Amino acid sequence: MTIPLSVLDLSPVSTGSTPRQALRNTIDLAQQAERLGYHRFWVAEHHFAQVASAAPTTLIGLIAAATESIRVGSAAVQLGHHTSASVVEAFGTIDALYPGRLDLGLGRSGHRGGQLRSAADRPAAEPVADRATEVRGGVVIPPPFNPAKLLDFTKFAAGLEALQLPGAQSLPYTEQVQQISDLLAGTYTSADGVPLHAVPGEGADVQLWLFGSSGGESAQLAGRLGLPFAANYHVSPGTILETVEAYRKAFRPSPRFPRPYLVVSTDVVVAEDDATARHLAASYGHWVYSIRSGAGAAEYLDPATAPPLTDAQRALVEDRLTTQFAGSPATVAERLTALQQLTGADELVITSVTYDHQDRLTSHRLLAREWGLSHVRAA
Repeated sequence: MTIPLSVLDLSPVSTGSTPRQALRNTIDLAQQAERLGYHRFWVAEHHFAQVASAAPTTLIGLIAAATESIRVGSAAVQLGHHTSASVVEAFGTIDALYPGRLDLGLGRSGHRGGQLRSAADRPAAEPVADRATEVRGGVVIPPPFNPAKLLDFTKFAAGLEALQLPGAQSLPYTEQVQQISDLLAGTYTSADGVPLHAVPGEGADVQLWLFGSSGGESAQLAGRLGLPFAANYHVSPGTILETVEAYRKAFRPSPRFPRPYLVVSTDVVVAEDDATARHLAASYGHWVYSIRSGAGAAEYLDPATAPPLTDAQRALVEDRLTTQFAGSPATVAERLTALQQLTGADELVITSVTYDHQDRLTSHRLLAREWGLSHVRAA
């Protein structure tokens, strides 16, 4: 194994537990990830769901304070819910205390509400969804998930409304990314030509990243700006190859990145043997279904008591079930290697959700040992 592994954590709340405990679990996992040799520890941004990572910038500061050397960052700050200045000043504050360790990952989910609502009005069977599942180099590539299959947009729409002040309009994603870049560099001027300087924030030693699940705006913008890019196989496995191709095709060298730098994410559960891992992952489909049903991520169920998925439920999440890497250390390492070779990823980031926190710690420990993380040196 020659490439780094990193961690993306969602701070999941298990049935019978609390958001407070989920956040403590995240801190504990970050500390273990650092000891084991994982390169980065990223946290996601989710709202109005049973995951505790609703305020990633705050959480990143707490993780940085609890660790010493691991890179810490966002995967990703959803720009539609934040101003450029608030993002730069928040990350600049953390960098002032823990310099040189921050990854400022930016995503556009906050800008996509109108697109997803429009998708709900289109026929469920679009041509892109008719593509058969393929296996390329040992990697499952299912049909792209059709957003029109989402069952209920009511809570999603209410959440978008709650996250934005009345009458406020989000900037176009490309424009906001450029604003953040300019504020960090100290070259920002207002529309009226007034220079503004973020304090703290300007000159902060943070690494700017873009995240994406398709070959659209995020992948192409990351390429044009010469930024590192994270492609979300764990969110949208059916579009991973188009996403990677779009980023590489658009890439233009930058001072910090003379060549593309690609991270690919995937869902992972590791146990001593395949059967145990599959059992621990048995309620994963229920969790994904809760998201796609429109309810938002639910509490994570105990696999020992979770009822079987119905046929209709399984059909909605089949792409995520077939692309989760659940198995022994050797099994999962083999699948990760296949994904890396197919995509040419420079780094892989794993996200692991289990009902019991100790099982999640064990999963990361077993994989680190199998991957040989103590011998990996990141780029």
